[in-house]
Amino acid sequence: MTTKLPAAVRDRALQIAHHEMGHYVVARALGFETGGVTLTVTKDLRHQGGASITLVRPISSMEAMKEHLEARMMVLLAGAMAQTLPSKPSAAKRVDKPKATAILKGEQGAEQDYAKIRELQHLLRNIAYPDTDPASGERIAAELKSMTDRVWIRTQEIIEDQAGTIAKLALALVDGMALVEQWGRAADTYEVVFAGPMLERLRAVQAIASINIGSPEKSRHVFET
Repeated sequence: MTTKLPAAVRDRALQIAHHEMGHYVVARALGFETGGVTLTVTKDLRHQGGASITLVRPISSMEAMKEHLEARMMVLLAGAMAQTLPSKPSAAKRVDKPKATAILKGEQGAEQDYAKIRELQHLLRNIAYPDTDPASGERIAAELKSMTDRVWIRTQEIIEDQAGTIAKLALALVDGMALVEQWGRAADTYEVVFAGPMLERLRAVQAIASINIGSPEKSRHVFET
């Protein structure tokens, strides 16, 4: 069905499909239960997408809580990062960091992800540094920056490592799009729904290996909060 999509619609659909499959792939790799993925794009390029992720998981210690918060932040970051991956097969699969940051900060509709990340990073900092004086603004900012950079770098590593899988799943999602008949008015919306069980049967999904969050070997400033 991809060839029947107007070129502009297909391009927008591929971008958002990469975004949602970024969330999906990283969530599965980090041990979250996943459901379906949906995508809707109108002829005037309005879009809506979603990847269903179950947040229920056992947390029996403070260390497990910190790992959960980091993993959740990584899943939220993954969408914007994956959206910047080039769609051309011949292009190097690298995250465009400035573009990903711009997407997160609301230029292309991911501001809800960014708001959640900001809440979670403060919660994680409060747990990791419980004795920080609330008046120590510079120290708090440095702690937040250090933790967020660590999560960003680890997420980028996973996105670039799984870029082929993300691209394959994104293309399959777009290939499944169909024009929806609108009762009483002209059809203007292309949409697709990949249910959880359907995704589970795909070899690309079955091949996603579990990943330990771990610590990157190096840290650098990459994300301005």
